[in-house]
Amino acid sequence: MLQSFTKHQIATAIAVFFHAVGMVGLLYYDRGFFIQATPFNLLLSFALLLWTQEDKNISFFLFFAACFLTGFAAEVIGVNTGMLFGDYRYGDVLGYKAWGVPLLIGVNWFLIVYCCGISIHTLLRRLLNRLHENGGKPVPALKALSVIVDGASLAVFFDWLMEPVAVKLGYWTWAGDIPFFNYLCWFIISLLLLAIFHRVKFSKQNKFAVHLLLIQLMFFLVLRAFMK
Repeated sequence: MLQSFTKHQIATAIAVFFHAVGMVGLLYYDRGFFIQATPFNLLLSFALLLWTQEDKNISFFLFFAACFLTGFAAEVIGVNTGMLFGDYRYGDVLGYKAWGVPLLIGVNWFLIVYCCGISIHTLLRRLLNRLHENGGKPVPALKALSVIVDGASLAVFFDWLMEPVAVKLGYWTWAGDIPFFNYLCWFIISLLLLAIFHRVKFSKQNKFAVHLLLIQLMFFLVLRAFMK
């Protein structure tokens, strides 16, 4: 029976199910239990992305390493010096911490940057195909700029949507209001990582990555709107 479905469809169904259960649980049932399940949900999303990624070559894993190490290092600097993002601290929800930062944060940086990059790349590919059909010629530099800048803007929007929810769930806390500096740092670091994303050669046609981004955006949008 499962053979009639693609990897992307199966992965999307799994992601929808667990995010829906988590959302309902956080809103109406035992919030503490579902908060503690956050690391499982992050690791499940990561595993599904790996499963659906075609042709996993060395460049793909180097990109993952770049996201993990850059994101984690930036968070270590941020938490311990306040020089990046602002004055904030991580709680215990996301699991084991090193230098005050959960290791899962490196995975989360990869998830966000990869999904945003794939989503913009997919949209551009469709637009450029339509342009080509109409006799137009795509400009490579414009495509690169769009993937990097639009992808970074999408990542910042995701962070903006997630921030109030993450604070309520105890992922991290701010000493005061969330500063604009946080989003500026997110944008700059995302620009760097998406520049690497654009340059490295691996398959960037992953429908599930687009679906996962939409699922997570909806998840945090609903929680932001209705969670007290």
